[in-house]
Amino acid sequence: MAQDTYTKRLWLEEDLADDLKWSMLVKKVLYSGKSEYQEVDLIDVGPFGKTLFLDGKVQSSEVDEWVYHELLVHPAMVMHPNPKTVFICGGGEGATAREVLRHKSVEKVVMVDIDKVVCDFCHAHLEKNKAAFESSRLELINDDARTQLEAYPGKFDVIIGDLADPLDGGPCYQLYTQDFYQNVVLPKLNPGGIFITQSGPAGFLSCTEVFTCINATLRSVFPSVLPYAQHMPVFCDVWGWNMALTDASQAELSAEEMDRRLAERVQGSMGFLDGHTFKGLCHLNKVVRKCLEEEQQVYTADCGRFIHGKGQAAKPAENGSQQ
Repeated sequence: MAQDTYTKRLWLEEDLADDLKWSMLVKKVLYSGKSEYQEVDLIDVGPFGKTLFLDGKVQSSEVDEWVYHELLVHPAMVMHPNPKTVFICGGGEGATAREVLRHKSVEKVVMVDIDKVVCDFCHAHLEKNKAAFESSRLELINDDARTQLEAYPGKFDVIIGDLADPLDGGPCYQLYTQDFYQNVVLPKLNPGGIFITQSGPAGFLSCTEVFTCINATLRSVFPSVLPYAQHMPVFCDVWGWNMALTDASQAELSAEEMDRRLAERVQGSMGFLDGHTFKGLCHLNKVVRKCLEEEQQVYTADCGRFIHGKGQAAKPAENGSQQ
């Protein structure tokens, strides 16, 4: 954080690239600490209100998180004919579970986030998500998502990757790999099951950072992958999602049918998403489409890409050694 010499106002700077950063006015630091896995901050900033940061990277803000979470959850849920069981990888904020639990058909949601500090903090301080954390349909496990998904009895109709971005030294990189998708996610999906993951920046200048590589990795495993994107103000970029389908025909859902299913299945109305909006988000621009078509690299344990920044494991300790 930096202080304005003249006004004494405190500004939070987030590095977006080696030669690019942007600043947000700090109105109030609500929490700042460190868990075993990552740095955790909740700060009231600029026009975004309460904003959650992990390892110095924006995760969500109260002014636009509802758009992000509607787009992460509901397209996959309504493309499935009758989703009853859902597994969430990550999701410690609680907002993904909140949106899943709006679906009347859902009987069981298993949310596995490795960081109990984040889950407990968000349960206590993010009022919109409190009911989700306390729902009898939610089973919250603080552990490694891969370990728990692999060992969990039974399969799931929808699996959601609400993970932090693949970050050098961050806790989530292994959950973007071909091995995870091929040997854990796919076998744990019921017939007709759907996997959806947030996929990082997807603008025409930023899409090759991780978005296209995640897409190529999923395409190497699943018969059909549907990429889509939407500008997110707090991320200062267009953001991407990749939906992997075990039944390619599910992607043929019309705008009108999506609207009908949303109205019938979901408690309350959508604030952002409807059928025509979703169809528009799937029509990516020419540059991004070309990058998706040309992408060859897939994530493996030894080969991948990271967004800008470093997690705790890759940061030098104060004494100069590695943490």
